[in-house]
Amino acid sequence: MRTVIVMPGTGSDADFVRRVFHRRAAVTGAELHCLEPDADLVASYLTRIDAIAERSESVIVGGVSIGAAIAVSWALDPGRAARCDGVLAALPAWSGAPGDSVASVSARLTAESIENDGLEPTVSAMVAGSPDWLGAELARSWRSLHPRGLVAQLRAASTFVGPSLTDIASLTVPLGVAVAPDDPLHPADVGRAWAAAAPRGAVVETPLTEFGPDERLLGDACFAALADAASGAART
Repeated sequence: MRTVIVMPGTGSDADFVRRVFHRRAAVTGAELHCLEPDADLVASYLTRIDAIAERSESVIVGGVSIGAAIAVSWALDPGRAARCDGVLAALPAWSGAPGDSVASVSARLTAESIENDGLEPTVSAMVAGSPDWLGAELARSWRSLHPRGLVAQLRAASTFVGPSLTDIASLTVPLGVAVAPDDPLHPADVGRAWAAAAPRGAVVETPLTEFGPDERLLGDACFAALADAASGAART
């Protein structure tokens, strides 16, 4: 049985990526593993992917935002790539060093706000400036993850040096990318560049206004892009 391993974005949790990817994983008959973040964000994810992959015939790795970047980093390792059938990359936020990318700055400022003002005032400010569905989703996950390492996770994500476009050009497995043209935190041009750089890459666009209320649409877009990448198509 094929195994799909997915990781959430910054400040999100396993419950969200399960809702994103469950429908399409079930349709393909794959066993879905949704990894919960912890304080040692990147190293912990890589270790757990290794453990699952070692007992699986083949794996697809993926995730949302920082989860997508870590998945690509894992698949770029030659020893690991031999056990990998593809990568699902939803909403990548930057390539290489984070610099002043909006998602990186947002994660850092959120960590500082939680430390200086407390969780609930930070949640209230976030909810006031977010669409209803996003405010409710992040309020749930932040409360779930805090104080069990949320601030450390935000800081680790904000400084993560992900795969560069040059790195992605050496990816040996298909890369399916989902982007949202109306998502300011995850610029669609980043995901398009990832798909263009990969030897076998494809991108499918799905608006934030559509997958926000129905997160399964984001997973559908990722799996559709991966199928295109594997077949040599280049859907945009």
